[in-house]
Amino acid sequence: MARDALVKDELAAKFVTEKESPYTRWVAAEGLDIIAAHYVPDLRTVELKPWARRGGRGVFINHEATRTSNDCYVCEIPAGGMLAPQRQLFEEMILVLDGQGSTKVWNDAGAEVTFEWQAGSLFAIPLNAHHQHFNGSGQKAARFVSSTNLPPVLNLYDDVDFVFNTPKDFPNRFAGEPDYFSPKGEQKGLLLDTNFVADAVNLPLVEAKERGAGGGHIRFAMAKGSMNSHISQFPVGTYKKGHRHGPGAHVIILSGTGYSLMWPEGEEPRRYEWGPGSLIVPPNMWFHQHFNVGLEPARYLAFKHEVVSVRNAQGVPKAWISQRIGGDQIDYADESPYVRETFREALAKYGIEPQMDKVYTAELETLPPKP
Repeated sequence: MARDALVKDELAAKFVTEKESPYTRWVAAEGLDIIAAHYVPDLRTVELKPWARRGGRGVFINHEATRTSNDCYVCEIPAGGMLAPQRQLFEEMILVLDGQGSTKVWNDAGAEVTFEWQAGSLFAIPLNAHHQHFNGSGQKAARFVSSTNLPPVLNLYDDVDFVFNTPKDFPNRFAGEPDYFSPKGEQKGLLLDTNFVADAVNLPLVEAKERGAGGGHIRFAMAKGSMNSHISQFPVGTYKKGHRHGPGAHVIILSGTGYSLMWPEGEEPRRYEWGPGSLIVPPNMWFHQHFNVGLEPARYLAFKHEVVSVRNAQGVPKAWISQRIGGDQIDYADESPYVRETFREALAKYGIEPQMDKVYTAELETLPPKP
Protein backbone atom coordinates (compact mmCIF):
# COMPACT_ATOMS: atom_id res chain seq x y z
CA MET A 1 0.00 0.00 0.00
CA ALA A 2 1.38 3.41 -1.01
CA ARG A 3 1.79 6.06 1.67
CA ASP A 4 2.39 9.81 1.74
CA ALA A 5 5.79 9.26 3.42
CA LEU A 6 5.21 12.06 5.95
CA VAL A 7 7.90 12.31 8.61
CA LYS A 8 8.31 13.99 12.01
CA ASP A 9 8.60 17.78 12.15
CA GLU A 10 12.19 17.49 13.36
CA LEU A 11 13.31 15.88 10.11
CA ALA A 12 11.06 18.08 7.95
CA ALA A 13 12.58 21.22 9.51
CA LYS A 14 16.01 20.24 8.14
CA PHE A 15 14.69 20.56 4.59
CA VAL A 16 12.20 23.43 4.94
CA THR A 17 14.38 26.01 3.18
CA GLU A 18 14.71 23.68 0.17
CA LYS A 19 10.97 24.03 -0.47
CA GLU A 20 11.64 27.63 -1.49
CA SER A 21 13.14 28.51 -4.86
CA PRO A 22 13.81 31.60 -6.99
CA TYR A 23 10.44 30.89 -8.62
CA THR A 24 8.40 30.75 -5.40
CA ARG A 25 10.18 33.83 -4.06
CA TRP A 26 9.38 35.71 -7.28
CA VAL A 27 5.66 34.86 -7.03
CA ALA A 28 5.64 36.14 -3.45
CA ALA A 29 7.43 39.33 -4.53
CA GLU A 30 4.72 39.85 -7.15
CA GLY A 31 2.23 39.94 -4.27
CA LEU A 32 0.42 36.83 -5.46
CA ASP A 33 -0.47 33.48 -3.95
CA ILE A 34 0.27 29.97 -5.17
CA ILE A 35 -2.67 27.61 -4.81
CA ALA A 36 -0.85 24.34 -4.12
CA ALA A 37 -3.70 22.12 -5.25
CA HIS A 38 -4.38 19.46 -7.83
CA TYR A 39 -8.05 20.43 -8.17
CA VAL A 40 -9.79 23.78 -8.63
CA PRO A 41 -13.60 23.60 -9.07
CA ASP A 42 -13.87 26.65 -11.35
CA LEU A 43 -11.06 28.80 -12.76
CA ARG A 44 -13.62 31.41 -13.80
CA THR A 45 -14.45 32.23 -10.17
CA VAL A 46 -11.20 31.44 -8.35
CA GLU A 47 -10.16 34.35 -6.12
CA LEU A 48 -7.53 36.72 -7.54
CA LYS A 49 -5.31 39.41 -6.01
CA PRO A 50 -4.15 42.73 -7.50
CA TRP A 51 -1.11 42.25 -9.72
CA ALA A 52 0.48 45.69 -9.77
CA ARG A 53 3.26 44.99 -12.27
CA ARG A 54 0.87 43.54 -14.86
CA GLY A 55 -1.97 45.97 -14.18
CA GLY A 56 -4.57 43.27 -13.58
CA ARG A 57 -5.35 40.60 -11.01
CA GLY A 58 -3.97 37.07 -10.75
CA VAL A 59 -3.20 33.88 -8.87
CA PHE A 60 -0.80 31.02 -9.52
CA ILE A 61 -1.99 27.41 -9.33
CA ASN A 62 0.86 25.02 -8.95
CA HIS A 63 0.90 21.60 -7.35
CA GLU A 64 4.23 20.84 -5.68
CA ALA A 65 4.75 17.88 -8.01
CA THR A 66 4.86 20.21 -11.04
CA ARG A 67 6.63 23.25 -9.63
CA THR A 68 10.00 22.46 -11.21
CA SER A 69 8.63 21.77 -14.71
CA ASN A 70 5.83 24.23 -15.51
CA ASP A 71 3.22 26.33 -13.79
CA CYS A 72 -0.28 27.67 -14.27
CA TYR A 73 -1.78 31.06 -13.50
CA VAL A 74 -5.11 32.83 -13.92
CA CYS A 75 -5.12 36.49 -14.87
CA GLU A 76 -7.90 39.05 -15.22
CA ILE A 77 -7.82 42.17 -17.44
CA PRO A 78 -10.01 44.95 -16.06
CA ALA A 79 -13.02 46.18 -18.03
CA GLY A 80 -11.92 48.73 -20.61
CA GLY A 81 -8.31 48.12 -19.61
CA MET A 82 -5.13 46.38 -20.63
CA LEU A 83 -2.19 44.58 -19.08
CA ALA A 84 1.28 46.11 -19.10
CA PRO A 85 3.60 45.11 -21.96
CA GLN A 86 5.91 42.20 -21.16
CA ARG A 87 8.58 40.03 -22.75
CA GLN A 88 9.91 36.83 -21.23
CA LEU A 89 12.58 34.19 -21.78
CA PHE A 90 10.10 31.40 -21.22
CA GLU A 91 7.20 29.90 -23.15
CA GLU A 92 3.52 30.52 -22.49
CA MET A 93 0.25 29.01 -23.71
CA ILE A 94 -3.06 30.77 -23.05
CA LEU A 95 -6.73 29.75 -22.97
CA VAL A 96 -9.30 32.55 -22.72
CA LEU A 97 -11.87 31.72 -20.03
CA ASP A 98 -14.16 34.76 -20.24
CA GLY A 99 -14.48 37.91 -22.30
CA GLN A 100 -13.04 39.14 -25.55
CA GLY A 101 -10.16 41.32 -26.57
CA SER A 102 -6.93 41.47 -28.51
CA THR A 103 -3.21 40.88 -28.13
CA LYS A 104 -0.35 42.76 -29.79
CA VAL A 105 2.96 40.92 -30.33
CA TRP A 106 6.13 42.58 -31.60
CA ASN A 107 9.90 42.14 -31.70
CA ASP A 108 12.94 44.40 -31.47
CA ALA A 109 13.20 44.45 -35.27
CA GLY A 110 9.94 46.39 -35.39
CA ALA A 111 7.64 43.67 -36.76
CA GLU A 112 4.21 43.77 -35.14
CA VAL A 113 1.09 41.56 -35.27
CA THR A 114 -2.26 42.12 -33.54
CA PHE A 115 -5.02 39.51 -33.30
CA GLU A 116 -8.40 39.25 -31.61
CA TRP A 117 -9.62 36.56 -29.22
CA GLN A 118 -12.74 35.46 -27.36
CA ALA A 119 -13.75 32.95 -24.69
CA GLY A 120 -12.43 29.56 -25.84
CA SER A 121 -9.54 30.95 -27.89
CA LEU A 122 -6.18 29.22 -27.51
CA PHE A 123 -2.79 30.66 -28.45
CA ALA A 124 0.89 30.84 -27.48
CA ILE A 125 3.29 33.73 -26.87
CA PRO A 126 6.50 33.38 -28.95
CA LEU A 127 9.69 33.17 -26.92
CA ASN A 128 10.88 36.61 -25.70
CA ALA A 129 8.50 38.52 -27.97
CA HIS A 130 7.04 41.72 -26.58
CA HIS A 131 3.29 41.36 -26.02
CA GLN A 132 0.35 43.19 -24.51
CA HIS A 133 -3.23 42.04 -23.84
CA PHE A 134 -6.25 44.35 -24.23
CA ASN A 135 -9.80 43.87 -22.95
CA GLY A 136 -12.33 44.51 -25.73
CA SER A 137 -15.20 45.21 -23.33
CA GLY A 138 -15.77 48.34 -21.32
CA GLN A 139 -18.26 46.66 -19.00
CA LYS A 140 -16.82 43.22 -18.18
CA ALA A 141 -13.41 41.92 -17.10
CA ALA A 142 -11.68 39.36 -19.32
CA ARG A 143 -10.01 36.33 -17.77
CA PHE A 144 -7.51 33.78 -19.08
CA VAL A 145 -5.58 30.80 -17.76
CA SER A 146 -2.00 30.28 -18.80
CA SER A 147 0.67 27.61 -18.47
CA THR A 148 4.37 28.52 -18.70
CA ASN A 149 7.76 26.93 -18.20
CA LEU A 150 8.90 29.84 -16.03
CA PRO A 151 9.80 27.66 -12.99
CA PRO A 152 12.82 25.85 -14.48
CA VAL A 153 13.98 28.98 -16.33
CA LEU A 154 13.90 31.25 -13.28
CA ASN A 155 15.29 28.54 -11.01
CA LEU A 156 18.19 28.08 -13.43
CA TYR A 157 19.19 31.75 -13.84
CA ASP A 158 17.85 33.22 -10.56
CA ASP A 159 17.85 36.61 -12.27
CA VAL A 160 14.47 38.30 -12.77
CA ASP A 161 15.90 41.11 -14.88
CA PHE A 162 17.56 38.65 -17.25
CA VAL A 163 14.37 36.59 -17.66
CA PHE A 164 12.07 39.58 -18.29
CA ASN A 165 14.34 42.24 -19.84
CA THR A 166 16.82 40.59 -22.20
CA PRO A 167 16.86 42.36 -25.63
CA LYS A 168 17.04 39.31 -27.87
CA ASP A 169 14.84 38.33 -30.83
CA PHE A 170 14.35 34.69 -31.83
CA PRO A 171 13.37 35.02 -35.51
CA ASN A 172 13.03 31.25 -35.90
CA ARG A 173 10.23 31.48 -33.30
CA PHE A 174 8.66 34.77 -34.43
CA ALA A 175 9.72 37.12 -37.23
CA GLY A 176 6.56 39.22 -37.43
CA GLU A 177 4.78 37.06 -39.99
CA PRO A 178 1.42 38.78 -40.75
CA ASP A 179 -0.47 35.46 -40.62
CA TYR A 180 1.33 34.13 -37.51
CA PHE A 181 -1.87 34.11 -35.45
CA SER A 182 -4.30 33.30 -38.25
CA PRO A 183 -6.79 30.52 -37.37
CA LYS A 184 -5.26 28.03 -39.79
CA GLY A 185 -3.01 25.02 -39.55
CA GLU A 186 -1.68 21.90 -41.18
CA GLN A 187 -2.76 18.52 -39.82
CA LYS A 188 0.17 16.14 -39.22
CA GLY A 189 -1.27 12.95 -37.77
CA LEU A 190 -2.72 13.95 -34.40
CA LEU A 191 -0.76 17.24 -34.44
CA LEU A 192 -2.36 20.49 -35.66
CA ASP A 193 0.46 22.83 -36.64
CA THR A 194 -0.93 26.25 -35.67
CA ASN A 195 -0.30 29.15 -33.30
CA PHE A 196 -3.94 30.16 -32.77
CA VAL A 197 -7.25 28.34 -32.29
CA ALA A 198 -10.26 30.65 -32.41
CA ASP A 199 -12.62 28.27 -30.58
CA ALA A 200 -11.14 25.29 -28.74
CA VAL A 201 -14.58 24.24 -27.50
CA ASN A 202 -15.82 23.46 -31.02
CA LEU A 203 -12.59 22.62 -32.86
CA PRO A 204 -12.94 19.43 -34.99
CA LEU A 205 -10.91 16.54 -33.58
CA VAL A 206 -9.26 13.38 -34.91
CA GLU A 207 -10.42 9.89 -33.91
CA ALA A 208 -8.27 8.40 -31.16
CA LYS A 209 -9.67 5.01 -30.19
CA GLU A 210 -6.45 4.08 -28.37
CA ARG A 211 -7.52 6.13 -25.35
CA GLY A 212 -10.77 4.21 -25.12
CA ALA A 213 -14.50 4.99 -25.53
CA GLY A 214 -14.19 6.52 -28.99
CA GLY A 215 -14.23 10.28 -29.12
CA GLY A 216 -11.55 12.53 -30.52
CA HIS A 217 -8.12 13.99 -29.86
CA ILE A 218 -5.85 16.68 -31.23
CA ARG A 219 -2.40 17.88 -30.20
CA PHE A 220 -0.62 21.24 -30.41
CA ALA A 221 2.98 22.47 -30.29
CA MET A 222 2.44 26.20 -30.69
CA ALA A 223 5.00 28.94 -31.38
CA LYS A 224 7.64 26.24 -32.01
CA GLY A 225 7.93 25.73 -28.26
CA SER A 226 8.90 22.81 -26.07
CA MET A 227 5.60 23.03 -24.22
CA ASN A 228 2.61 21.32 -25.76
CA SER A 229 -1.06 20.68 -25.23
CA HIS A 230 -3.89 18.50 -26.40
CA ILE A 231 -7.67 18.42 -26.52
CA SER A 232 -9.64 15.22 -25.88
CA GLN A 233 -13.36 14.55 -26.12
CA PHE A 234 -15.44 11.51 -25.22
CA PRO A 235 -19.12 10.69 -25.79
CA VAL A 236 -22.11 10.67 -23.44
CA GLY A 237 -22.25 7.65 -21.12
CA THR A 238 -18.56 6.77 -21.55
CA TYR A 239 -15.20 7.20 -19.79
CA LYS A 240 -11.53 7.24 -20.69
CA LYS A 241 -9.03 4.56 -19.78
CA GLY A 242 -7.06 5.08 -16.59
CA HIS A 243 -3.42 6.01 -17.13
CA ARG A 244 -0.46 7.79 -15.54
CA HIS A 245 2.43 9.97 -16.68
CA GLY A 246 4.99 12.47 -15.45
CA PRO A 247 4.18 15.80 -13.77
CA GLY A 248 2.96 19.01 -15.34
CA ALA A 249 -0.40 18.29 -17.03
CA HIS A 250 -3.00 20.98 -16.26
CA VAL A 251 -6.35 19.56 -17.42
CA ILE A 252 -9.00 22.25 -18.02
CA ILE A 253 -12.59 21.19 -18.67
CA LEU A 254 -13.99 22.93 -21.75
CA SER A 255 -17.47 21.35 -21.86
CA GLY A 256 -19.54 18.62 -20.24
CA THR A 257 -20.25 17.31 -16.76
CA GLY A 258 -18.40 14.53 -15.01
CA TYR A 259 -15.76 13.54 -12.54
CA SER A 260 -12.20 12.27 -12.41
CA LEU A 261 -10.60 9.61 -10.26
CA MET A 262 -6.97 10.04 -9.23
CA TRP A 263 -4.82 7.78 -7.13
CA PRO A 264 -1.20 6.79 -6.48
CA GLU A 265 -0.50 3.13 -7.11
CA GLY A 266 -1.68 1.00 -4.21
CA GLU A 267 -4.23 3.48 -2.84
CA GLU A 268 -7.97 3.93 -3.26
CA PRO A 269 -9.13 6.41 -5.95
CA ARG A 270 -10.07 9.96 -4.93
CA ARG A 271 -12.98 11.57 -6.74
CA TYR A 272 -13.17 15.13 -8.13
CA GLU A 273 -16.37 16.53 -9.69
CA TRP A 274 -16.01 18.83 -12.70
CA GLY A 275 -17.76 21.04 -15.23
CA PRO A 276 -16.66 23.82 -17.61
CA GLY A 277 -13.79 25.76 -16.04
CA SER A 278 -12.63 23.06 -13.63
CA LEU A 279 -8.91 22.28 -13.36
CA ILE A 280 -7.42 18.87 -12.64
CA VAL A 281 -3.64 18.51 -12.09
CA PRO A 282 -2.62 14.84 -11.77
CA PRO A 283 0.45 14.52 -9.50
CA ASN A 284 3.55 12.75 -10.80
CA MET A 285 2.75 9.15 -11.85
CA TRP A 286 -0.69 9.11 -10.22
CA PHE A 287 -3.24 7.11 -12.15
CA HIS A 288 -6.20 9.18 -13.28
CA GLN A 289 -9.37 8.57 -15.23
CA HIS A 290 -12.09 10.87 -16.62
CA PHE A 291 -15.84 10.06 -16.68
CA ASN A 292 -18.65 11.73 -18.65
CA VAL A 293 -21.96 11.65 -16.73
CA GLY A 294 -23.63 14.58 -18.50
CA LEU A 295 -25.95 14.99 -21.47
CA GLU A 296 -23.31 16.18 -23.96
CA PRO A 297 -19.83 15.07 -25.04
CA ALA A 298 -17.16 16.00 -22.50
CA ARG A 299 -14.10 17.90 -23.73
CA TYR A 300 -10.93 19.01 -21.97
CA LEU A 301 -7.69 20.82 -22.77
CA ALA A 302 -4.43 19.68 -21.19
CA PHE A 303 -1.55 22.18 -20.96
CA LYS A 304 1.71 20.33 -20.33
CA HIS A 305 5.48 20.21 -20.63
CA GLU A 306 7.30 17.43 -22.44
CA VAL A 307 8.48 16.09 -19.05
CA VAL A 308 4.94 14.73 -18.67
CA SER A 309 5.49 12.23 -21.50
CA VAL A 310 7.23 9.04 -20.53
CA ARG A 311 7.83 7.55 -23.99
CA ASN A 312 8.84 4.16 -25.35
CA ALA A 313 11.70 3.63 -27.80
CA GLN A 314 9.36 4.46 -30.71
CA GLY A 315 8.44 7.83 -29.23
CA VAL A 316 4.92 6.77 -28.19
CA PRO A 317 3.78 8.05 -24.77
CA LYS A 318 3.50 5.10 -22.40
CA ALA A 319 0.21 6.59 -21.18
CA TRP A 320 -1.19 5.38 -24.53
CA ILE A 321 0.18 1.83 -24.12
CA SER A 322 -1.36 -1.10 -22.25
CA GLN A 323 0.15 -2.09 -18.93
CA ARG A 324 0.08 -5.64 -20.28
CA ILE A 325 3.01 -4.82 -22.57
CA GLY A 326 4.85 -2.44 -20.26
CA GLY A 327 2.87 0.77 -20.73
CA ASP A 328 1.05 2.99 -18.22
CA GLN A 329 -2.54 2.65 -19.42
CA ILE A 330 -5.02 0.37 -17.65
CA ASP A 331 -7.15 -1.67 -20.02
CA TYR A 332 -10.88 -1.74 -19.29
CA ALA A 333 -10.62 -5.48 -18.76
CA ASP A 334 -8.11 -4.93 -15.94
CA GLU A 335 -9.71 -2.02 -14.09
CA SER A 336 -11.10 -2.29 -10.58
CA PRO A 337 -14.80 -3.25 -10.25
CA TYR A 338 -15.15 0.01 -8.30
CA VAL A 339 -14.72 1.96 -11.54
CA ARG A 340 -17.73 0.46 -13.29
CA GLU A 341 -19.90 0.39 -10.19
CA THR A 342 -19.43 4.07 -9.36
CA PHE A 343 -19.89 5.05 -13.02
CA ARG A 344 -23.24 3.25 -13.26
CA GLU A 345 -24.36 4.91 -10.03
CA ALA A 346 -23.35 8.36 -11.25
CA LEU A 347 -25.16 7.93 -14.58
CA ALA A 348 -28.31 6.72 -12.82
CA LYS A 349 -28.63 10.10 -11.08
CA TYR A 350 -28.99 11.72 -14.51
CA GLY A 351 -31.13 8.94 -16.00
CA ILE A 352 -28.41 8.05 -18.53
CA GLU A 353 -27.63 4.52 -19.69
CA PRO A 354 -23.96 3.47 -19.83
CA GLN A 355 -22.63 3.16 -23.37
CA MET A 356 -19.60 1.07 -22.45
CA ASP A 357 -20.63 -2.52 -23.22
CA LYS A 358 -19.71 -2.31 -26.90
CA VAL A 359 -16.48 -0.56 -25.92
CA TYR A 360 -15.54 -3.38 -23.54
CA THR A 361 -16.31 -5.94 -26.27
CA ALA A 362 -14.30 -4.12 -28.93
CA GLU A 363 -11.29 -3.93 -26.62
CA LEU A 364 -11.22 -7.73 -26.19
CA GLU A 365 -10.53 -8.15 -29.93
CA THR A 366 -7.15 -6.40 -29.68
CA LEU A 367 -6.28 -6.91 -26.02
CA PRO A 368 -2.71 -8.13 -25.47
CA PRO A 369 -2.42 -11.29 -23.38
CA LYS A 370 -1.55 -10.86 -19.72
CA PRO A 371 2.18 -11.24 -19.02
